[in-house]
Amino acid sequence: MTSQKYDVLLLGAGLANGLLALRLKQCQPNLQVLLVDDNTQAGGNHTWCFHEDDLNSQQHHWISPFVVHRWPGYEVRFPHLTRQLDLGYSCITSTRFNEVLHSELNEMLLLNQTVVCCMPDHVQLASGKILQARVIIDGRGYQPNSALQIAFQLFFGQEWTLSQPHQLKRPILMDATVEQKRSYHFVYTLPLSPTCLLIEDTYYTDDTLLVIEHARENIFNYANRQGWQLKILEREEHGILPITLTGDFDRFWQHRQPCVGMRAGLFHPTTGYSVSLAAFLADALTADCTFSPEMLPSQIYYFARLAWRHHCFFRMLNRMLFLSGNADQRWQVIQKFYRLPQEVIARFYAGKLTLADWVRILSGKPPVPVLTAIHAIFTLSSRRRAS
Repeated sequence: MTSQKYDVLLLGAGLANGLLALRLKQCQPNLQVLLVDDNTQAGGNHTWCFHEDDLNSQQHHWISPFVVHRWPGYEVRFPHLTRQLDLGYSCITSTRFNEVLHSELNEMLLLNQTVVCCMPDHVQLASGKILQARVIIDGRGYQPNSALQIAFQLFFGQEWTLSQPHQLKRPILMDATVEQKRSYHFVYTLPLSPTCLLIEDTYYTDDTLLVIEHARENIFNYANRQGWQLKILEREEHGILPITLTGDFDRFWQHRQPCVGMRAGLFHPTTGYSVSLAAFLADALTADCTFSPEMLPSQIYYFARLAWRHHCFFRMLNRMLFLSGNADQRWQVIQKFYRLPQEVIARFYAGKLTLADWVRILSGKPPVPVLTAIHAIFTLSSRRRAS
C-alpha cells in the first residue's frame, strides 16, 4: 500500500470543506492540503443560497466566483400576507462550485475516492492507498447524534426549462398558500433565467418521510396554477436539513473527529442555511499569521461553541414552532414573523438578532396557544443545561 502525507486532509468536498480548502490556499499557500470526496463532482447535487447581510464585504468578494445568480430581493406569500422584500439574495450551484474548485485547487482536489477507514492521523481509501495528515477534518454532511433533539426541513426540487418566459423578477422564498397538512408546507422558487426555474416542494416536519412522487405532483400542479408551461426537466435534487430544538453541546462534541459544516452542527438552527457559518469559519481558521494545522481542532471547537450559545434564541423559536399548536397551523408563526421590519428579518437570517429584536419577534398576540407556547419554550427534555 502506498502512503502520502499532508498538513491538512479534508474529507468531503461539500460547501464547508470546499470554502475552507480555497481559503487555506489563498491565506496559507505553503500548506500541503488535500480535499477528498467519493463523488465525481465536488459539491454533489445541491443549490446553496444566502442573504446579502449574511456575509461581510470581504467575504462577498472572495465567495463571488461561486455565485451564479444575484437578485435585489425576494417575495413571500401567505394566506393573509404577500410581501416584497428588498433584501439581496444570492445563489451558488454545485456545478459552479465544482468548476471553481477544479480551477483553483487543481491537484489539491481528489475525487471519486472512497474512504474506508478514518483514524486521527490517516485515512485508507478503497484503492488501498493511505493518506496521512497532521490534521484530518471531516465535512461529509450531517450525521444524526443522540445529543441533539431535532426536527426536519425536507425538500424536493426540480429545475425546469419552460416553453414561455415565467415573468418572475425575483425568487419566491416561501409560498405558503399551498395546502397545509401535518407540517409547515411551502413552495420555494428561484428564477434562474427568463425561461428556467428551480421549484422546490418544502416541509418543516417532525419526521423524515418525503414521498417523492407526491412532491413531483405538487410541483407540477403548482406550476400549472402559476401559468408556467413546463417543457424540459433539467435535473432534480432533494435533501433533509436538521432543525435544532435543543441539545447537549458538550456531549455532541465528546470524542468527536474534528469536523465542519452540517456535520459540526454549523448551520442556521431555524432555516438550515449554512453558507454564512461556512464562510466565517473558513476565515477564522485561516486568518492567523502564526497558523499551524494543530490549532485547527481547538479553533473549530471554540467557534462551534460560540455559535451554539449565540443561537439559543433560535432554538427556542424552533420549539415554539414545532412543539406548540397544530402542525398545519405553523404557517401562522412564519406569517407573523414576515410582518416585521425588513432590518429585523435581515438580522434574523444573518443570525445577528439584538435583544430588541427578540422582544419584537415575541411581542403581540401569539399565533399559537399561549400555554402551549410557554411550555414549548421551556421544554428542554434531558438536555436542559445545554440550550
